[in-house]
Amino acid sequence: MRRLAAFGTAASAGFLVAALLGACGAPAGPGPTSPSMPTVPPLTSAPASSGAVDVPPTEPPSAPGTPAPTAADWQTLKTPDGKLEFDHPAEWTVKDRGAEAAPGGVFLEVQNAGGKSLATLKTNVAPGAECTQRIPYSVLDLVQVPALAQQGVTPHFIFELRLYPAEKDPTKANVMAYGISSAPKPSGPDACPIFQFFTWPPSGASFGGVYNPFDTTPGNEPFVDTPEAYLETSEYQDIRKMITSLRPAGQ
Repeated sequence: MRRLAAFGTAASAGFLVAALLGACGAPAGPGPTSPSMPTVPPLTSAPASSGAVDVPPTEPPSAPGTPAPTAADWQTLKTPDGKLEFDHPAEWTVKDRGAEAAPGGVFLEVQNAGGKSLATLKTNVAPGAECTQRIPYSVLDLVQVPALAQQGVTPHFIFELRLYPAEKDPTKANVMAYGISSAPKPSGPDACPIFQFFTWPPSGASFGGVYNPFDTTPGNEPFVDTPEAYLETSEYQDIRKMITSLRPAGQ
């Protein structure tokens, strides 16, 4: 595994979305289809024409005298189909983009208080992709998510990078993403492109996002322009906590 000393030429948001999430994950249908990666919206805004609406959180009634929520408080949200739930900071917003979901599936987008897209959750997608090339990689973070174990396989949350040394444009040299995956952890000197999906009835699901060191959404922590620095931010720690909290509803 090649460890990279610096990432000052990491990919821009547009490239990350197109290269990483444009060729893997299609709606589950009556028969196999060519895999394509899930579509994640640009990091800095939600699609204006998607008809997205806020999803209300699922919370127990507050006891008398309970202090008003603060930015540090967390809420639990149940997916519209009632099958999954996850926790997220109270100040973050969850948009229901169900009009763009796979048939019978769920499509949610999580944004921070500044409108920055942090992650998307999709269900009823058909995971799978061909490994057309093997490239240098780096695994920056890894933790198991036992609540989502299926068919004897426990998925994991992973924050990973792929390096494309043949790219002459420095903004296209690195692809970085975090999310839940049922695929084996990369090993050896190189790996396939990033495909972050996990097994979930009836086919598969995805919950993750991309890292863009050049994002300028108001409220971003200053001087964070490498994935190593991003690992130490409260934003990343909250994203990791949120994604790894995904579980069957009621569990």
